[in-house]
Amino acid sequence: MSSTSPGAQSLFEPCTIGGLELKNRFMRSATWDATADINGAVTDTSVALYRELGKGGIGLIVSGYAFVSSHGQANPGQYGIHSDDMIPGMRRMVEAAHRNGTKIALQIVHAGINSGYLVGKGATLLAMSEMPEMNRPHREMTEEDIEGIIADFAAAAARGREASFDAIQLHGAHGYLMSQVISPLFNRRTDRWGGSAENRRRFHLEVIRRIRQTIGNDFPLMIKFGVMDDREGGVAQEEGIETSRQMVDTGIDAIEVSAGVGQVALTVKEGDPEMTPFRERAAAVKRAVSVPVMVVAGIRTLETAQSIVSSGDADMVSMCRPFIREPGLLVRWQKGDTAPAKCISCNRCFPIVSRGEPLECGEERRLREEAAAGSL
Repeated sequence: MSSTSPGAQSLFEPCTIGGLELKNRFMRSATWDATADINGAVTDTSVALYRELGKGGIGLIVSGYAFVSSHGQANPGQYGIHSDDMIPGMRRMVEAAHRNGTKIALQIVHAGINSGYLVGKGATLLAMSEMPEMNRPHREMTEEDIEGIIADFAAAAARGREASFDAIQLHGAHGYLMSQVISPLFNRRTDRWGGSAENRRRFHLEVIRRIRQTIGNDFPLMIKFGVMDDREGGVAQEEGIETSRQMVDTGIDAIEVSAGVGQVALTVKEGDPEMTPFRERAAAVKRAVSVPVMVVAGIRTLETAQSIVSSGDADMVSMCRPFIREPGLLVRWQKGDTAPAKCISCNRCFPIVSRGEPLECGEERRLREEAAAGSL
């Protein structure tokens, strides 16, 4: 993908990540959909969801996050890619997305200390450091634990390739393990995995190296990266940009810019004007690296998406909640109806999946229930 600013008409033109050609510059950001079974396997509901997304004209769909280790699950109904048993179901998901020419990436994750779900099941969580203030059962990881999780990431990536995904994305944002490792707020170690910025980014670089050894250099590997923390004492933007450079040098093909630790303050809420809180961060990363950069959060209009790409602040735009309410949003825009996405950023989709129910738009559910009540 060219590092120059794309032309004004380029949003719906093909682009590439590594050797992967995409039909446009829109990406569906990874979205927890709570449709997996109790073991993390894909269900018929999962397949139907990705079939519908595949019809929507999106250049690249990123799957809901899949845990790489049984002790790394974050939420109920979350996909697992921790064993070979998950591969057949994942392949069904890929086939559903591919049916209409859309590419799909598998996002892989370990939750670390941030798994209320496993706490509820009586588990002791794995943490980079002892954190009494977290008030949840956990223990500091040993060297063996860390090496084991790195191996789990590599094995998960290999399973993703075997399941016919078009790319792998690491989840290095939103306070999950990769955010914890890199942040001095969570990583208080004094061994080779903590202390200096160099030591705190070692885990990321080792994961990338091990994955490359496993899947080769010809398969697209991306990361969703919290470039900086939004809490005092956390990772500064300059450190995150240097980590971005080193990850690219080690084998990352694209970076989706999002939040690290403390992202709640930047959540786009109902009633807010359209805002893209990570746009400036994405632009800073793009100036520093040679690979495609994506930006997520708050994009609700075609005009904003066009502005981001035309200005060169990012190469692609990534959206989540708009595609929950309108899987076919891009088809509508491409046909000439360029009204803003119907998503109103109410966040009522989140309580639905938090209860373990399959993902759907909370506003659409509310309107449906009101209409049903009115017909009684």
